Amino acid sequence: MTERLPLLSENLIDFGRTLNDRAHSMKIRILTLLAVLSLVWSARPLLAAEAGSASSDLKALVGKVKEKLSAGKKSEADLSDELKEFDALIEKHKGEKTDDAAQILLMKAMLYLQILDQSDKASELIQQVKTDYPDTKVAKNADQILEGMKQQEASKKIQRTLVEGAKFPDFDEKDLAGKPISVASFKGKVVLIDFWATWCAPCVGELPNVIKTYEKNHDKGFEIIGVSLDQDEQKLKSFTKDRNMTWQQYFDGKGWGNKLAQKYGIQSIPATFLVDGDGKIIGRDLRGEALDEAVTKALAKN
Repeated sequence: MTERLPLLSENLIDFGRTLNDRAHSMKIRILTLLAVLSLVWSARPLLAAEAGSASSDLKALVGKVKEKLSAGKKSEADLSDELKEFDALIEKHKGEKTDDAAQILLMKAMLYLQILDQSDKASELIQQVKTDYPDTKVAKNADQILEGMKQQEASKKIQRTLVEGAKFPDFDEKDLAGKPISVASFKGKVVLIDFWATWCAPCVGELPNVIKTYEKNHDKGFEIIGVSLDQDEQKLKSFTKDRNMTWQQYFDGKGWGNKLAQKYGIQSIPATFLVDGDGKIIGRDLRGEALDEAVTKALAKN
């Protein structure tokens, strides 16, 4: 499992509860989620909405979409009936220049963006929200949503370059103790670049395995560079000291806005890259025994 900015498929209207649970520990940066948030603030009155209203119609349709997604039906063909129903609802409520009516078009856009991975179509629909519902809260957030989508696409583009066999783009920064930190400084060694945070439950859950692999292989030429998405420096220092995490940590206190997380398009954590002595990526997001096996194999080749 990973800590990530939750997708529409996870909870849809119930997404607000997820955000509330995580809000204390992470800074939501992908502004695309404003679209989902805008649905959340209209979700509460849905239970009392009149039959046939934009709110009740949307709630019913979202329920159908959730059923399809829960059954693993996530293609455009799978959702063709629901997409047609979105169009029917948009037509039905086109004369209502309200937030509830705008939500229908917005939700269709989010479906294209986060499930069907068609950002161009999603952008087109969000632009339509601005045109058709100019005085709504959704329309007023539209430019931020579009900007967030651009950031998300940029991250995906970066991630597509970080494949096995590719050279890991280096960095030259200072670690938590103010010492120089870079991949190049460990040339000839096997290095794990680990994007994580103390508030990330999956990261903490995987930590015993990371520590075990480090202690077993450090003397043989294995190093770790931690990139912490924490915002509390003292908490990070105490956490790493208590768990004897002696490797270097990069920290800038910006959470999801972490400089290196941005540089490498990190959208979920833990996110790890295992590189060989020449700085080439030989593994990504290795968990459990897979990490130790990959490290052992790589060290044998050094």
